Amino acid sequence: MAAAHGLGLKRPSAIPGFGLALGFTLTYLSLIVLIPLAALVLKSATLGLSGFWEVVTGPRTLAALRLSFLTSLFAATVNAVFGTVIAWALVRYRFPGRRLLDAFVDLPFALPTAVAGIALTALYAPNGWIGSWLVPLGLKVAYTPLGITIALIFIGLPFVVRTVQPVLEEFDRELEEASATLGANRRQTVFRVMLPTLLPAILTGFALALARAVGEYGSVIFIAGNMPYISEIAPLLIIIRLEEFSYPQAAAIGTAMLMISFALLFFVHLIQAWQRRRFGHD
Repeated sequence: MAAAHGLGLKRPSAIPGFGLALGFTLTYLSLIVLIPLAALVLKSATLGLSGFWEVVTGPRTLAALRLSFLTSLFAATVNAVFGTVIAWALVRYRFPGRRLLDAFVDLPFALPTAVAGIALTALYAPNGWIGSWLVPLGLKVAYTPLGITIALIFIGLPFVVRTVQPVLEEFDRELEEASATLGANRRQTVFRVMLPTLLPAILTGFALALARAVGEYGSVIFIAGNMPYISEIAPLLIIIRLEEFSYPQAAAIGTAMLMISFALLFFVHLIQAWQRRRFGHD
């Protein structure tokens, strides 16, 4: 080995064809992801810095961005909690219809988003099956931000369930038994032993659900009502600007969404890295 180092020889890579695979990966990502994103930013740059700032800080744009990101964050948080509970029930318990319920979780993946939006609107409209019961209680779901949130919860739930479920299936039951042997109650076992192990998967599911919700369009426009300053989401505002042939303005709104989304996802990844270092998952 020392002689090899002295002669300047390189150790063979543990992965055959690593250089070729890395080159293909970078090329593919550049063509599919980086170049289109760069084109989006360059298109918005034609407005100039002052023009870009004027577009993204306009009252209508700010209202749309605020609605999109707040409803997406809330929906992703709800999915992180209840998606984990559903994954727990599917993994830890055996009950009639479990396999059928497990299959139902994937339906939002397969269902066209427009169909999901129409179905949710039919259910939660004031004359719908569920909406007709909620209106007398003073709750209006369809054509409000609440309806948008429900649609985003619907399309984002599978991301959390399918991310947490494999981790739960591989969780070592002996750790739970050891915790109980050392005198920990069930609550302490869940929050001090199991949750640190599940947290990276939960955060990953949260990030995926958030990313999907921010850019969701098809399932939202039917139930949103699309009223400016009230229930108009940012993706719809981009479509409106494109229909008006205001391509630089549409690109500016898209760039603003890209920057905010990147900041949120980067923050989630920082939390994941900190959590792994703290609990020794590296």
